[in-house]
Amino acid sequence: MSEKKILTLHPKGKKGTNILQRKYDVIKDFILNKIKAHGEIAYEDLAELAEEELKDFDGKPVWYIVTVKLDLEARGIIERVPKTSPHQVRMVND
Repeated sequence: MSEKKILTLHPKGKKGTNILQRKYDVIKDFILNKIKAHGEIAYEDLAELAEEELKDFDGKPVWYIVTVKLDLEARGIIERVPKTSPHQVRMVND
């Protein structure tokens, strides 16, 4: 039996990617927990923390961070902080 997948969204309407739901959930929880802990966090810091903390993750954590971060932006859960360089993300409703 095949595992459940999710088609990710892209904030600019580009074609999404099909990824395993269980991997999506791990990365989504990781991103949301880091944003909640920091308030705002740079994408580079998210990627670095993922490399350090998700050593047992089945796949390349940074690739999934990019894909799921874009999906969360497209769904209106997180947003890029305007005029930040490197770009930062935060929760939409905070």
